[in-house]
Amino acid sequence: MIEWPKSNDVLSTTNRGNPAESGLCTLCRADCAGKCETWLSCLKGRELIYPRDFGKITAGSSNIVSQGLGYHALRIQGYNYGAHGAPASAASGDVLFTDVSLETSFGREVITKCRLPFMTGALGSTFIAAKYWDSFASGCAICGVPIVIGENVVGIDRGAEIKNGRIVKAPELERRLNTYFRYFDGMGAVIVQLNVEDTRNGVAEYVMEKFPGKVIIELKWGQGAKNIGGEISVSDIEYAKFLKERKYLLDPDPTLPEVEAGYKSGSVRGFARHSRLGYTNLNSYAEVREAFLKSVTGLRRLGFKQISLKTGSYGMEGLAMAIRLASEAGLDLLTVDGSGGGTGMSPWDMMEHWGVPPLLLHAKTYEYARILEQRGIRVADIALAGGFARSSAIFKGLALASPYAKLICMGRAMMIPGFLGANIEGVLKPANKVKVNGNWDQLPKTVSDIGATAEEIFAGYHNVEKIVGREAMKELPFGAVAMWTCLDKLGAGLQQFMAGARKFKIGEIRREDIAAANRCMEKETGLPFITEAREEEALAILKA
Repeated sequence: MIEWPKSNDVLSTTNRGNPAESGLCTLCRADCAGKCETWLSCLKGRELIYPRDFGKITAGSSNIVSQGLGYHALRIQGYNYGAHGAPASAASGDVLFTDVSLETSFGREVITKCRLPFMTGALGSTFIAAKYWDSFASGCAICGVPIVIGENVVGIDRGAEIKNGRIVKAPELERRLNTYFRYFDGMGAVIVQLNVEDTRNGVAEYVMEKFPGKVIIELKWGQGAKNIGGEISVSDIEYAKFLKERKYLLDPDPTLPEVEAGYKSGSVRGFARHSRLGYTNLNSYAEVREAFLKSVTGLRRLGFKQISLKTGSYGMEGLAMAIRLASEAGLDLLTVDGSGGGTGMSPWDMMEHWGVPPLLLHAKTYEYARILEQRGIRVADIALAGGFARSSAIFKGLALASPYAKLICMGRAMMIPGFLGANIEGVLKPANKVKVNGNWDQLPKTVSDIGATAEEIFAGYHNVEKIVGREAMKELPFGAVAMWTCLDKLGAGLQQFMAGARKFKIGEIRREDIAAANRCMEKETGLPFITEAREEEALAILKA
C-alpha cells in the first residue's frame, strides 16, 4: 500500500490529516487552518506551481510513486516539436504556455461553453453545501464553470411547500439558482439533479416553470461515495420528524417512544436521513432501458433541451448501461464518478470498499465509448470524477478518456475555497461572520504570514475585482475570490502541461500524451509502457 507524504518541503504544504492520492486529507474540515496544497492554492494561486524560496534553493523530484494502479502511475508525455491547435503566432515560433486555451464545451443540440474544463460535484442536501453555497455558486459563475445542485435540496427545506405531491414553493432551490445567475456571464451552467424523491416531488416541473431554458436537468444513478442513495445527519428530533413526514427514512425512527426517550436522555444524539434506492422494481437491462428512456422523454416533454446523467462506480455492467443509454437518449453529458470520495455523510466503510476506483473506471469508460463509436453510435460528452485536485491528474484524466472527456468534475477540491474564504471573511468582516459561516475568531499564522487584508491575502483579488467591478466586489464573498484564485492556479498548471505536450486546445489532448509508468498500468489502461511509447518513431529516426 502506498503511503502519501503528509508534507511537501518544496511547496511548504502540510496535511492536517491522512493524505490521499489527490493531496487532500481523507477528512476535509470546513474550519481547517491549513495548509494542504489545495488550501494554500486558494490564497497564493499560481505561486504554488513553483518551489518556494527562489534564489536560495534548487529542487528535484523523487519520482518514487510509479507503483500500483492510480493516476499517479501515469506519466505525461512531452514533445520537443509541434503545436496542435496553436495560434497563428506559432508559425513564427513566438508562442508561450499562456497561449493555451482552456475553454471547453459539451452538449448535443444545445452547446454549453465553459471557460475552464472543470465542474463541481453534486452539492445537494448536505448542510455544508447550503452553508457555503454563496461562495460556491458565485465563485463558479465568475470562473465560468458548471455547478451542480445535488439531490434532495427541496425535500429537506422546511420552507418548501409540497401540495398534492408537487412542489409549489422551494425557497432554498431558488436561492441557489439565483445566486449563480447573479454573476453568470454565459460561460458555465447550472445542473439540477433528480433522485427518486425529487422526481416524485416534481422538482423538474418546478425548475422549468421558474427558470425556463436556463437549467440543465440531471438524472442520478449514484456516486463514487456510496451505492445506497443520498444521506445526511440531523441532530434535532423535531427536524427529524419533519423529514419523516416528507417520506424519508430516518434511522433511528424519531417517532418511536424508545427513541424519543433516548434522545431526551442523551444516548441518541442524531438521526441519519436516507433516500430511496432507485430501480429496485427492475430486474434486467431491458427494463432499465425502458424506464430510463421514458424518464428522458418525459423531461423533454416538459421542455428541457439539455439533460445529463450522473452515475457511480457500479461496475462494468452499470458503466456500459450508462454510456449506452446516455448515447441512445442523446444526452448532453455523462458524469462517471469513481470510488470513493464524498461531500456529505457517506458510510466510511462503504467509501473504503465499494465500487471501482477512478483510474480503472475511467480507463473502461474510454474502452466502452470507443466500442460504441466504432459501431457508428455517437457517444455522449463525458465528465470524469473521483479524486481530482491537481493539474497533472486533470490532464491525465482528459487524456485517458480522450476524445470523449470534456470536463473534470471535482468535489472537495472545489469546496475548500468556499470554506477558507468564509473563515477569512468572518475575521476581516466580523459583521458577516454568521452570514458566511466563518469558523475563526482570528487569522491563523498560516494566513497572517501571507497578509492582513483581503488584497494582501488573495493573489487573485484584483483579477476578480476587474471581472465584477469595484462596487460588486464589496458584496462578493471571499470564498468566490478564493475559488477564482485556486482554479486559476489549476488552470495555469494545466496550460503548462498542455504546452509541454504541444496541445493548445482542450480538444487536442490525446491518449498518446500519457503513458503507463508500470506494467500493471499498461495492462489495465491499454496505454504503452513509458519507454515503449512512440518507440516505433524513435527507431525509425535511428535507422534512417
